Amino acid sequence: MIRRVLLIAVLAGLAAGMVETLVQLTRTTPLILSAESYESVGGAVAQAWAPEAGFERSAYLALASIVTATGFGMLLSAAFALHGGPVGLGRGVVWGLAGFAVFWLAPAIGLPPELPGAKAAPLLDRQFWYLGTVLATGIGLAILVFGAGWLPRIAGAALIAAPHIVGAPHPVAVGGNAPPEMAAMFVVASLLAAVALWVVLGGVGGYLYDRFAKVAYSGSGVTTRHTG
Repeated sequence: MIRRVLLIAVLAGLAAGMVETLVQLTRTTPLILSAESYESVGGAVAQAWAPEAGFERSAYLALASIVTATGFGMLLSAAFALHGGPVGLGRGVVWGLAGFAVFWLAPAIGLPPELPGAKAAPLLDRQFWYLGTVLATGIGLAILVFGAGWLPRIAGAALIAAPHIVGAPHPVAVGGNAPPEMAAMFVVASLLAAVALWVVLGGVGGYLYDRFAKVAYSGSGVTTRHTG
C-alpha cells in the first residue's frame, strides 16, 4: 500500500508539476520579472543569490513545482486509500479541486499571492494564519461532504468561515512597487497555475489509483490486482 501511494504521488506529481511549470513560465514568471524590475528601481539591495534568468531559473521553477506537487500527491493518494473504493479520472479531478480549495483558494481569500516588493504582514503571522486556514477548511469540508445531519454540516461551514471571520494578518500600509493592475493579473495567473496543478494531480492520481489497485468482478469471484 505504501509503495503504491508513493508511486502514484511521484507519477501524478511529475505530470502536475510539469503542467504547472508551463503555466507559470507563460503567465506568472513574466509578471514576476516585471515586478523585480520595479523592485530594483532606486538602488534596492540585491539578493545574495538568485538563479540566473533563462534555463537555470526555469529548471529551478520546474524542480520546485514537481517537488511540491509530489508532496501534495502523497496527501491525495493517501486520502484515496483511506476513503476506499474506486476513484478514477472524474472523481480524482473532484478530489483535486477539493485540495485546491483547501490549500490555495481558501488561504488566498485572505492572503492573495503577492508580487516581489509588495508590502506584507510579518511572515510568521501569515504562516500561522495559512496553516490554521488549511486545517479549518480541510476539516470543515470533510464534515460537509461526509457528515450526516444538519448540526455537523453547520459546524463544518462554521469551521470554513472561522479563519476569515478572524481575518488574515495584513500590513498597516498596503501596496508595493508594482502597479496595482499588475498585482491583480498576478493573482489571476497564480489561480490558473494552481487550478492546473490540482486538476492534473487529482485526475492522474485517481486514474493511477484505479489502475494500480483495481478490483475486477467476475462470475467466479473477486480478483484484486496490486503492484506492490
